[in-house]
Amino acid sequence: MRIDGLPVLALIVGCTLGAGVFLTLSVWAWPRRASLPSEGFRQPRRLRGGLSSKATLAGVAVLGGIIVGGATYAVTGMVGLAAVCALGATGLPSLIINGQAHRERLLVRTLWPDVVDSLVSALRAGASLPDAISSLSELSPRAVKAAAVEFARQFRLTGNFDACLDALKATWADPAADRIVETLRLARHVGGTDVTTILRTLGGSLRQESAIRQEVEARQGWIRIAARIGVAAPWVVLALLSTRPEAAAAYNSAPGITVIFVGLGISVVAYRIMLAVGILPEPRRWFA
Repeated sequence: MRIDGLPVLALIVGCTLGAGVFLTLSVWAWPRRASLPSEGFRQPRRLRGGLSSKATLAGVAVLGGIIVGGATYAVTGMVGLAAVCALGATGLPSLIINGQAHRERLLVRTLWPDVVDSLVSALRAGASLPDAISSLSELSPRAVKAAAVEFARQFRLTGNFDACLDALKATWADPAADRIVETLRLARHVGGTDVTTILRTLGGSLRQESAIRQEVEARQGWIRIAARIGVAAPWVVLALLSTRPEAAAAYNSAPGITVIFVGLGISVVAYRIMLAVGILPEPRRWFA
């Protein structure tokens, strides 16, 4: 498709206007200083403190879709391809957040053995169970530190160890954390001198389980990469075909638009199937 001076000027003006609106809204979407919710490790960080509400996320997604769709139509002149690009840009913020949350969950699996080691060190130094849990506030991970500080505060106020453990478990909201908390609860009620041995065994089990899952997920990562390449390839070819006027005119017709949207549906279904094959199921909580 031939692009003369007027569409190029319209494209430049439209992209500049869209970028200005996007930067204006970014003051609310990505605040410079924002506190992160301490709702456990499964809570996504919302892009470093921004996008803290669903309304903001939806606004950014819609704005990005309008900008990308408009720019695609200005360059290619294809309605179907512009709609596909707009839909893809609309879902991009959610994909980024979900990917960030998944990476955080992978990181968390390596933290729980360190938490167990810290508890064992505190208990061997002569600390009580509540003091050992409160000592976790010195660890660097924010979710561990915030939950330990809240546990110490509630235990000083109420002195109810079981209720504070329930609140701690609800805050961490993780299967491995459930096993740690229930082990501490059992040690509190039963007593004995084997609690450090049990915790060391649990820490070794968690470390081994984390290593095995990391190895399997690393091998299955090739499946996810192949899925992304397989989904992106037809749309790259379609974008290259749009540079020819006859191809652009064919895909702007009703049959051409139908082919584009049928291809979009097939791509989405195939991508979801590949992801289902290439992702291990998350471990379930036993003591929720």
